[in-house]
Amino acid sequence: MSGERERRVCVAGEADGGLRIDVFLAAACPDCSRSFLQRLLKEGKVTAGGKPVKSSYRVSAGETVCCEIPAAAEPEIAPEAIPLDILYEDADVIVVNKPKGMVVHPAAGHYEGTLVNALLYHCRGRLSGINGVLRPGIVHRIDMDTTGVLVVCKNDAAHQSLAEQLKVHSITRKYYAVVFGGLSKEEGTIRAPIGRHPTDRKKMSVNARNGRDAVTHYRVLERLGAYTYLECTLETGRTHQIRVHMASIGHPLLGDTVYGPARQPFALQGQTLHAGVLGFLHPSTGEYMEFRAPLPEYFEALLARLRARG
Repeated sequence: MSGERERRVCVAGEADGGLRIDVFLAAACPDCSRSFLQRLLKEGKVTAGGKPVKSSYRVSAGETVCCEIPAAAEPEIAPEAIPLDILYEDADVIVVNKPKGMVVHPAAGHYEGTLVNALLYHCRGRLSGINGVLRPGIVHRIDMDTTGVLVVCKNDAAHQSLAEQLKVHSITRKYYAVVFGGLSKEEGTIRAPIGRHPTDRKKMSVNARNGRDAVTHYRVLERLGAYTYLECTLETGRTHQIRVHMASIGHPLLGDTVYGPARQPFALQGQTLHAGVLGFLHPSTGEYMEFRAPLPEYFEALLARLRARG
């Protein structure tokens, strides 16, 4: 299954005059990686004034630059017999407790060992097709190093129901985190839009100009010296929301080297974040259902260690 080839036309503005074409394209096509754009230039798929150009070419103000972006072929995603920690399952949904280190759905560099590979095997392919072959049944996701509850849809009707509940913010989502520092208040709310980081495409940031509304409620569960154990309730569900929001108020998550310090005080595999509670209306019965995933062993061990330090 593949998409159609795209011809993208970009016109250089006054401020772009004199820029190298690879720099100009990186700004004009933020959805394309620099390495991908360099490959297009090398293959002669980028033209300026109707002629193929190299990456060292400098654009002129008002010049038209065209890119021929080839169709993206979607790889075949194979079912894999990977054990699943299933909290609940029926004909419409399956609720799982995702372990640390597991990617939710296939993407570049991760086409095997994902939750989707495991679900395709367990459900014998019976998953909602709304999100295509790469994300069958996936209506929401959690990061690779975040653990906890995730619901997956087995049919399109269930998917539409859960997607609508996410849209109107009626799904209960509570996360547990350990952050750096002592918060000044016992509870609070962070309202700050989140969008793609202006210079680092792999990161998100509090971004008022290009961000989408994001709301996180937090509550202190335990003060642990130089750290705080929190419950975070999501009102919205933006990419990396809790990680970005907590870092934005000076309390990044312990273990998070992306939004927190590069040198961490404990040997942890990514951020200390657990999706502990998920509640929603069942897509067929309308009954409210709530599921809980216990803290993983590493998280419990970390809390015990911090308590022992006093």
